[in-house]
Parts: sequence; C-alpha cells; structure tokens
Amino acid sequence: MWETIELREVRVFLALARELHFGRAAEALGVTQSRVSQSLRELEHKLGDRLVHRTSRRVALTAAGERFLADVGPAHERLAAVLEGASRGAGEIGETVRIGLLTAISAGPQLIEIIKAFEERHPGCSVEVKEIALSDRFAPLREGDIDLMASRLPLEEPDLVAGPTLSHDARVLAVAVDHPLSERAEVTTEDIADYEVVDIRGLVPPELATVLIPEKAASGRPMKRRRLQHHDWSELVTMIARGKIVHPTVASFADQFGHPGIRCVPIADLPLWTSALVWRRGDTRRLRAFVEVAEEVLGRLEERAPAG
Repeated sequence: MWETIELREVRVFLALARELHFGRAAEALGVTQSRVSQSLRELEHKLGDRLVHRTSRRVALTAAGERFLADVGPAHERLAAVLEGASRGAGEIGETVRIGLLTAISAGPQLIEIIKAFEERHPGCSVEVKEIALSDRFAPLREGDIDLMASRLPLEEPDLVAGPTLSHDARVLAVAVDHPLSERAEVTTEDIADYEVVDIRGLVPPELATVLIPEKAASGRPMKRRRLQHHDWSELVTMIARGKIVHPTVASFADQFGHPGIRCVPIADLPLWTSALVWRRGDTRRLRAFVEVAEEVLGRLEERAPAG
C-alpha cells in the first residue's frame, strides 16, 4: 500500500520525529493533535510497520522509524526543492487559484472586482471560492486545500503572511428595536457593559473573540456574558430580537440579521475591524500574480474613494 502514501503524511512524521511530542508537532504544523495521530496511523498502516512508540510519558521512534527517517528526510528535502523550482519556473500561471472565505462578506466588496480583473489578465487561470470553518480557519491554508484566504485581523501566525487590506469595517451593536439603546445615535462599551452579550469564548478563535466582543469596557468593567443553548444563528437572532442580549458585530454584517425586530447602532469606542488577504510563507507564481492584481485593484479603489 506504499503507493497511496501522501506527502502530508510524510510531513507529519518528520515533524513528530523532530519534536518527539504530539502536541508540539501539531502546533508546528498548525493542525490538531488528533490529526497528527490519524496521519501517523495511516502512514504506519500503508508501510506495514510501526514507526513511533508512544507511552503516557514519552514519544520515541522505533528502529523502523529511525531507518525511515534517515531515508525519507533527505528525499523529502530534495522533492520540496524540485516542486518549488518547478512552481517558480513555470512559464504560465495556469490552473486555479483557490480562495477561502469564512462568510461571503468577510472579504469586503472588493473581492469580486479583484477576481474579475485577475481572470481577465490571466485567462488560463480561474478563481475558485471555498467556504472554510471558523473553528479551524487556517487548517485548509496550511494543508494546501486553498491558496489564500480572506481573514479578519489580527494575525498571530508566524508561518502565515497578511497581505493587501480588503476592508475596514465599522463596529455596530445589534439590539432589539424596543431596547433602551436602540434610539441612541451611538453607544460605547460602557453602555454595552450594562447588558448581557453572548459568550463566544471557546467557539471562536481567542484572537478574534476578544476583538469581536471585548473582555471589558473602557473603564475596566467586565462584560456580562450569557451562554447560548444551541450556539446557532437562529438562536442568536431570536435572543437579540427579544432583548435578552445585545451583540457587538460589524456594519457589513448588519443586513445579515434580516429581522424587523433588530436595529444596529454604531459603537463609538471600538476601532474599525480590518480584513486582509492571508497566505502561507513561500509563495507560488499563481499566488504572486493574484496578489499583484489585488494590490492594483485596491489601489485604484482607494484613489477613487472620497477624502475622509
């Protein structure tokens, strides 16, 4: 079954051989620990030999694992160099650029114009847009399922690069139309702290959760949080419309609530929330070409934008 071995399985083994720790190997690869374990089991099954001995206290390579490491390590380096050289030396862009989105609006309104301009300049290359899960948003990028993605910032991933800025989104508070805050021209985090917000901790990556809903108001008062029962969109909308919670979000998302009982009020003391194109370090010809077009399109749009 060795013919079915995948390159990602070899990468997992090499990371595990380097770290001798499943958690650290998973962190280095940007995947879950369970995925490391699964990939290792698949590789061992296909090779028909056990490569790693694991106890409750330590991880060690077996004799077969040591032999495989000695053989596959240099071979992997040579293959990686060949693939990189072939990619950089390709005369045509070709094939498909795959972009990952958390939601259709996460990339801002400019993405459609960027895609159109790219496909016009490179008619032999198409653009494919794929939805990605918020819970493990960078995994498709690291595993090569997508080439780049539109991501909210901040980005605290050393193996990823944040490129051209796609949008600056104003912050708003979704409230029931009969809520005490609904008639305000704007609100502050001090106002929000008087009411309950949805508890998204553990459901959203921490660096995004604290930007979307701050831990504290400007004075240091903690936000009062309520955990939803089902954690789904219908429950969130219903709880806002009933006045049970208020919900900090972004202006571009306001129309998505689609409920006559909800109004969005500007939040005065939260900064704009930025989104940008993000990709893995070590680019490809297609990726460089797409980013160049994106920078040109966004530059033209910025020049057309009215002052202020």
